[in-house]
Amino acid sequence: MAKIVKKKKKKLGSGGFSARSSGGTGKIVTDLRPKYVPKMPPCMNACPNETSIREIITTIAQAEKKEKPYEIAFTEAFDLLMEKNPFPAVCGRVCPHPCESECNRKEKDGAVSINNIERFVGDWAIEHQLKPKKKSEEVYADKIAVIGAGPAGLSCAYQLALQGYPVTVFEAFPKPGGMLRYGIPEYRLPRDILDIEIDRILELGVELKCNVCIGRDISYDDLKKEYKVIFVGIGAHKGLPLNVTGEDAENVYTGADFLHRVNAGESLDIGKKVIIIGGGDSAIDAARVSLRMGAEPVILYRRTIKEMPAIDHEVHEAEREGIRMEFLAAPVEMLQGENGRATGMKCIRMELGEPDDSGRRRPVPIEGSEFDVEADTIIAAISQEPDFTGVEHLREGRDWIKADDHGVTKEESVFAGGDAIALGLVTMAIFHGRRAAELIHCNLRGIPPEPRPDLPLIKHDRMKLDFYEPKNRHDASSIPPEARLQDPWAEVENGLTREEAIEEAMRCMSCGSCFDCGTCWKFCQDNAIVKPPVPFEPYRFKLEFCQGCKKCAEECPCGYIEME
Repeated sequence: MAKIVKKKKKKLGSGGFSARSSGGTGKIVTDLRPKYVPKMPPCMNACPNETSIREIITTIAQAEKKEKPYEIAFTEAFDLLMEKNPFPAVCGRVCPHPCESECNRKEKDGAVSINNIERFVGDWAIEHQLKPKKKSEEVYADKIAVIGAGPAGLSCAYQLALQGYPVTVFEAFPKPGGMLRYGIPEYRLPRDILDIEIDRILELGVELKCNVCIGRDISYDDLKKEYKVIFVGIGAHKGLPLNVTGEDAENVYTGADFLHRVNAGESLDIGKKVIIIGGGDSAIDAARVSLRMGAEPVILYRRTIKEMPAIDHEVHEAEREGIRMEFLAAPVEMLQGENGRATGMKCIRMELGEPDDSGRRRPVPIEGSEFDVEADTIIAAISQEPDFTGVEHLREGRDWIKADDHGVTKEESVFAGGDAIALGLVTMAIFHGRRAAELIHCNLRGIPPEPRPDLPLIKHDRMKLDFYEPKNRHDASSIPPEARLQDPWAEVENGLTREEAIEEAMRCMSCGSCFDCGTCWKFCQDNAIVKPPVPFEPYRFKLEFCQGCKKCAEECPCGYIEME
């Protein structure tokens, strides 16, 4: 007689589902059901200005499937960009794009060229004279003053003007733009591009008063009497000294002062041999500008190239242009001639020790390793800070102006952002201006601020990268180094062509958001997913048909579906 074996009852499976038979079909059934869970893509999470990167790029990428002319898609992408950033063509040129460093696509075949797409859309909008859309037709009487016409101040003025507020911007220099104009060389940011994007802001009714310095031409107290709210967005135009002997010589500049004077059109005789001290963006810019002025620059940096805080791309371009870099070298004192001018720099060799507070290894002098470097001009590009003249009372020690997460300072109805509170990226300054404008509007109208979305982050390990077709990244071309000095101030970097921009947009994987791939529908054997008749309309779940097999969630390439 055959032995009878009793089967044990199956326990609850992992994930909280019970395994049971489905009507004799032998199919595994669980209590889990699919649900759409929108995610935060890492590119947007890394953007200091919270730009809607995924939506902007997929607007272009999905145009053909939606039977939408690309001209309309480009316009819609521009409108999305302008909701948070009035400088798409500018940022497409000067932003170091931290978004690309986090792009999930880099784990497959290279990050999406987000910055170049932004530049393309910005340039396309300029070519077609597109204008921003106002957020309200209301016209309010509450007058608002903005101190500083840099990216933070102009961003704040732009957002408030879109809402219908009368805004006056006070700028100490002859022209607006702040560090965008006076800190970034023209070969990186053409002035006509900057002027057009600033003019778009002014056309909204923003009043601009240049050559007006708070504390000199108008007092801060008078400003408070006339305006209901003040936003302080002064830039870091004041270079910091080296604090070494002899740096008061007339041929010794700070990086900020040197770049400001050149960008303002001043003619400087810097001679042939120029020393630039520092490893940041200002140092790289000063070296490349010196080269275009006919000099032979050398950069002295106390750490190695790996620790340089400058944008990697700009360092690479400086190397391509043949600029010499002397690493593990620090200044000791200026060498002085008979006429009081500096004739060079006494330096000392360094070695890297233990990490400091920044996490980088601390440079330590090597005893007895001093050496001299001859120079006609010396540029100390180590750091910079704002000139707080007129708003000194807002400064709080070494922390400059302190502001909370919405830009609110210690003084009622006074906000601050950009370099006034901390050195940062252009996109961070734009964000500071925008977030302040949002709270200013809410405070003046007595309405609560809109909560920021709190979405789970989707990383590449939660996606199916193999689903996506391999596609090579499109990088912008540039003028060959050997041809750059023929027209020294011409823009070095070229933008993407129309075809390249479209193809690059199609590399976006739409992380955490449905892109109508149809995979869930194809893998569902229970007819529990309804495919829409029109592309990109939402797929529907018929949960009464769902057996909980989890295939839709497991096969969703972008991680949009989860089982609950």
